[in-house]
Amino acid sequence: MNASANKKLLQDIFAAAANPDPAARDRALFTASLADDAKWVVTGQYSWSRTFSGKEAILGELHGYVRTRLRDRTRTIAHRFIADGDIVVVEAKGDNVTLEGARYDNDYCLVFRLADGKIKEIREYCDSVLTEKALGPFPQAPARAAG
Repeated sequence: MNASANKKLLQDIFAAAANPDPAARDRALFTASLADDAKWVVTGQYSWSRTFSGKEAILGELHGYVRTRLRDRTRTIAHRFIADGDIVVVEAKGDNVTLEGARYDNDYCLVFRLADGKIKEIREYCDSVLTEKALGPFPQAPARAAG
């Protein structure tokens, strides 16, 4: 796919997932477009900073945990898309409320790398202080037994 097609795919993904009507929000295109071996890198040096490797980890560990901290269906509204080859940069703003009733409207810069119409990597840049203030620290992975 070329830059234009990659940009259009990301525009379609964000439009479907950010519908103002929570009942009409659809993440199916994102899920279908995420490569099985995709990586989501949360940048920085705070408790959320880590790499989620694989579609299951992204959807289950990262997005699954975020959903446990927010009311209703979460949404992130994109307002700028910049594409160059297999890279699409998306500037976006959250529109969310925590379970405790606090606003969680983080600003994001998301850098997507695509290959053959699939999202292979996402690098997330955001306000880490706001993330931890609103959502708390990310839970530590359970210790694995040696063996």
